[in-house]
Amino acid sequence: MTPAPIAFKPVTLCDKAWVDELVRAENSPSADYNFGNIYIWDKFYRQLIARTGDRMLVKLRYEGQPAFVFPIGSGPLRPAIELLRQFAAWRGYPLAIRGVTEEHRALLEREYPGGFTYTLEENYLDYLYRAEKLATYAGKSLHGKKNHCNRFEAEHDWDFVPLTRELIPGCLDMLVVWNEDNSQRLDKSVANEHNAILRAFAAFERLGLEGGVLRAGGEIVGFSLGEMCASDTFDVHFEKARIDLNGAYPMVCRELTRMLLNRHPGLVYMNREDDMGFESLRQSKLSYKPEYLLKKYFARWVDG
Repeated sequence: MTPAPIAFKPVTLCDKAWVDELVRAENSPSADYNFGNIYIWDKFYRQLIARTGDRMLVKLRYEGQPAFVFPIGSGPLRPAIELLRQFAAWRGYPLAIRGVTEEHRALLEREYPGGFTYTLEENYLDYLYRAEKLATYAGKSLHGKKNHCNRFEAEHDWDFVPLTRELIPGCLDMLVVWNEDNSQRLDKSVANEHNAILRAFAAFERLGLEGGVLRAGGEIVGFSLGEMCASDTFDVHFEKARIDLNGAYPMVCRELTRMLLNRHPGLVYMNREDDMGFESLRQSKLSYKPEYLLKKYFARWVDG
């Protein structure tokens, strides 16, 4: 058998430095490319990575089928796509690329006019919000969120503190209760997410994640964590709060955003990721009034 055109390898923490370099060069608001998401969801998507020039190649399993992620980075795009085409042909399956934004689609069309078909991934659109709005809940459209926060503040002796290694065990205890309360509503996705959260907590410092913890009466009632995915955008990987405490979720969202605005003066957007096709999650994300939804396409190579 001929050698593989690409020497894909499993994702390890040692890959963070070079992946971060290419993520910074791409500077995309999408949640698909930052190293944290690649690493923490590795078990679910079975990802393999490689570098060609100044672009990153990622192979994964998507809905049970092999696919690739758009090769982010800088420099010429065509050599990276040609390598993916060769690898797909070598393995004997169609070339399919996930995470194709409108900008990426334009680049593909410029290099390969009519070479791909594009399907909008409606369940995987990222929800992007103005950080200043989430930090204040100002305006009529977010008045309800502000009221929930006011009620929470009135009813609880609360604080919000940066997430540290010492607070992680308490977050895990809260997560167990959260999983029990939501397991039927979210079905098997809870288990997949739980594994990703455990992976994120285990490598919290080495991944460079940032987060915060909401406490009421000294008890952890919510937490959130993520990372900067672009110079002006923070990607919220996970946000959990006690559903029996009115206002806990809006408080976690508001306080994390306030903390991040103090840390990152250039922060403009909060990417609260996709809704995975869950109607309840979709309505929740829409209730925070996104600035826009980042469209992403599934691109398939047109044979012949």
